Amino acid sequence: MTAISVTKARENIYQILSDVNSSGRPITITNNRGKNGVLISEDDWNAIQETLYLNSIPGMSESIIKAGAESLEECSVYDPDEEW
Repeated sequence: MTAISVTKARENIYQILSDVNSSGRPITITNNRGKNGVLISEDDWNAIQETLYLNSIPGMSESIIKAGAESLEECSVYDPDEEW
């Protein structure tokens, strides 16, 4: 992960934001107080939030793993009345 000082980030914020969005690689922004931050793209942030949400639902992770192991021919038909 790339690390830059907060001063450099301030000088080049538009380019840094463009780089983060195009590359998908986060950038650590450092300061001399030891309290660093990480800049990530909005798409990555939304993906992290979705993952955290899905992991918070009891049994969801196991269901996703189980479904991933099913062959397409064995997949059940979507039932909107199915209880999760």
